[in-house]
Amino acid sequence: MTLSGAAIRRKKTSSPDVAEPLAARPGLLLAWYDRHRRVLPWRPPAGQRPDPYAVWLSEIMLQQTGVKTVGPYFEKFLARWPDVAGLGRASLDDVLRMWAGLGYYSRARNLHACAVSVLREHGGVFPDTEEGLRSLPGIGPYTAAAIAAIAFDRRTMPVDGNIERVVSRLFAIEEPLPRAKPLIQELAATLLCEARACDENSRARDEKTRAGDSAQALMDLGASICTPKRPACGLCPLFEACAGRLRGDQESFPHKAPKKTGDLRRGAAFVVTRGDELLVRTRPEKGLLGGMTEVPGSDWRAAQDDEDALKQAPRLSGVKSWHRKVGVVTHVFTHFPLELVVYTAHVPASSRAPKGMRWVPIATLTGEALPNVMRKVIAHGLGV
Repeated sequence: MTLSGAAIRRKKTSSPDVAEPLAARPGLLLAWYDRHRRVLPWRPPAGQRPDPYAVWLSEIMLQQTGVKTVGPYFEKFLARWPDVAGLGRASLDDVLRMWAGLGYYSRARNLHACAVSVLREHGGVFPDTEEGLRSLPGIGPYTAAAIAAIAFDRRTMPVDGNIERVVSRLFAIEEPLPRAKPLIQELAATLLCEARACDENSRARDEKTRAGDSAQALMDLGASICTPKRPACGLCPLFEACAGRLRGDQESFPHKAPKKTGDLRRGAAFVVTRGDELLVRTRPEKGLLGGMTEVPGSDWRAAQDDEDALKQAPRLSGVKSWHRKVGVVTHVFTHFPLELVVYTAHVPASSRAPKGMRWVPIATLTGEALPNVMRKVIAHGLGV
């Protein structure tokens, strides 16, 4: 039976000393955060107001990507475009080039579209409400809540993967994800701390809600203490209140429904060189890897064999035969795994690029908007 949020808050385990989760001790989490908050490139020192542009940029980059990977990209973007107006005036090609390697490239297209919208429709200033933020391209419910709470201290609780895990363990939520998401959202909102209600351990002493700090405290707790494996429960400020710990099965939360994966797709990629140049093209603006650079290739289909894929090779003068490289390049997208056979060919200096394709110096490939799968293909094809 699935319990309501109210029922879960009342629920007792077999241990006689279960405490009401944070509601009875609202300052514990913030007191811990004030001492142990993570130092992150997009997070200002304690007491300083966050920059909405930095919060937004980091939240978009952190979607399905870890903090360690995002850090260098965030700093690179901020150095190139220090404010949203600068990013809004940039070309999409430049943004995609800077994003190359970070993955999930629809985020880069949405990032650029959002910057353009903020610049043109809002005078370079982000809306300060969830409703206003959700009207912008690429900003959904979670991102709007995160920006509203962290940048503008709006009383709302964004729920990312870390918060999801902390709340699931704290309340021992039996319902599996993704069905449990609404309940987790409801219970996470109970962990918002109003400064005037915090106990003497918290440094907050004004009328602000510290909603942003509450959210970031839960994020930090999940990242550093309440980790997926081997959580350091003895160091957790919510140790006594955690229903999962009292049951002794905290690592089993959150429960997850079996993950469905798409069918394997296959295709071919053609690595063609002309001296020290490589043949490339730009993918269509819409769709998977839209606007990114790639070597020419076949369709990616589940039932495709090598013969069918080879028929889709680019037509070039000087190509007498294609050399198939040993092995395949594998890559996993969100909805399907992919295997690519790589064929190579060398053409004379007089060979022209087919329509829609171009020659680029191999030495300058780092400046191209190449997705990771194409970096793998090129490395395999060139033997580097």
